[in-house]
This record gives sequence, C-alpha cells and structure tokens, in this order.
Amino acid sequence: MKLNLDTLELKKLNKSELKTLISWAKKEGWNPGENDAEVFWKTDPDGYYGFHYENELIAGGAIVSYDQAFGFMGLFIVRSDFRGQGIGTKLWYLRRDRLLDRLKNGASIGMDGVVAMQDFYAEGGFKIAYTEERYESIGKEMLINSGISPIKIDDYENIAKYDLACFGFKRSEFLQSWLTMSNSKCFKYTDANELAGYAVIRKVASGYKIGPLFANNYAIAEELYKACLNSAVGSSVYLDIPVINEDAVQLVKKYNGTYTFECGRMYYGEQPNLPTDKIFGVTTFELG
Repeated sequence: MKLNLDTLELKKLNKSELKTLISWAKKEGWNPGENDAEVFWKTDPDGYYGFHYENELIAGGAIVSYDQAFGFMGLFIVRSDFRGQGIGTKLWYLRRDRLLDRLKNGASIGMDGVVAMQDFYAEGGFKIAYTEERYESIGKEMLINSGISPIKIDDYENIAKYDLACFGFKRSEFLQSWLTMSNSKCFKYTDANELAGYAVIRKVASGYKIGPLFANNYAIAEELYKACLNSAVGSSVYLDIPVINEDAVQLVKKYNGTYTFECGRMYYGEQPNLPTDKIFGVTTFELG
C-alpha cells in the first residue's frame, strides 16, 4: 500500500507494540529471546518509537538511553507489506535525531548494522568500528572448572562493576532484569575471590544465545563458554563475537562454531574506548 510519507508521525510505542516488533523480528529469523520484550521494556520504557497507519503499527525500533551517557539504536524493522517506500529511511533519521535529543551533549550512539545497510548508516553519520560475527555451536556435556559458579543476588554489585568496565556505560536497569530472566543461566568466574568474568545464556526462539561473555583472558572465557555449552546439551548455541578480539575467534573455532552471519559495530560520535580483549560475546544486537 502506497503511503504519503508526510502523514507519518513518529510516536512512542507502548509495551504491547514493543512485543509486536519482537514478533516481527522472530518472523524475520532474528531469533529473539522469549523474555526480551520484558527486559527491553524495563531497561528503558521511553526507548521505542515507530510509525502507525490507520491505528496499526507499521514500523519501529529502539532508541535506548543509558543514563543519557550513551545511546543504542536497534530492533529497526518495517512491516513487510509496507517496505520499499522510504518509510524505513524516514523512520531511521527521526529515531536518530530523537535519541540525540534524549542524550547529553556529546554522547555517542552505537548500533550493530547488517552488512547490506552499513552504507546507509554511514550516510547518516555512523562509522564502523569493527565486525561482529555470529557462530553456532552445539551444546554438550563439559567438565566445569571449579572457578565457575552461578550468579546470585549478592553478586549483583560486583557484576555491575565488571559490566561497566567492559560495556563502558552503566546499565543497571538492564542488568537487574537480564540476570534474573526465566529459562536462562548466569555464570561467573572467580579467581582468588576476585570476579574475572561472567556470561549469560538464554533461551531464544531457536536454541540458545550467549550474551554477554566478558572475561579477563582467553582461559577464563573458555571456561565460561564451556559452562554455557554444558547448560544447553544437544541444542544450538549462538555467540556473537567481535572479530577484533582474536582470542574470541580462536574460541569459537576450537569448539567447531559455524559462521551464520555478521554485523558491524558502528558509532555516531566518538567511539568509546572499550577493552575489546575482554569482550568475547556481545550482549545483544538490539540493545548493545
């Protein structure tokens, strides 16, 4: 159906509409988690915008703010029967500008852009920082290192500090929900009573996804990865790695990971100075 783009007005989405976006993502094969909508909403209920036509949602996406210090654009999708008209282009620019308005002056915006869209995003001011590749392995029984243990409520403060060092920005609301999802497992690695890494594996539409996987070094990342594989025996397990971290590449190859697709981490504004040597698995392409 051909629309007059001038009639489309950017509007904040409600929780039900966020669930609609995630249902579209599932149909597109993006393989979202069964609890993603709940966690995303708690992270930033003001962070989802889109277009409507005749009171029906036809396009939308996330523009999440982390304490106004960092923004992230993701979950960008146009309903299949409204594509090819420039709706997505208009929506994307409006979302970018609205997110800039939500952030402090000078704050950067991140996104994980699929290859086919990277030139478009570059025209909108984003620069690619590095490539991220998704690998699929099969869960299997593994011996678990004695340094591995489940994350408990009492661990939250230490996890939040470690996450801040790796992610670069505080995301308290997100972590509180991400670490307590149903059908997920959260593991930490402790060395001499010091937190040296953590990982989360969650049920998704097809199989399981690990994210994040943050660790001080390769050896610790491997033990966390093994714990995740051990928790999903016989199922597909996906890990999104920044290929700039050569140890992450080595890890997925050691466990016979199969490449499935890739994105590019892109930034509008200054690129954050992140310890990519500790990032073995991206948390989520939708919220960073």
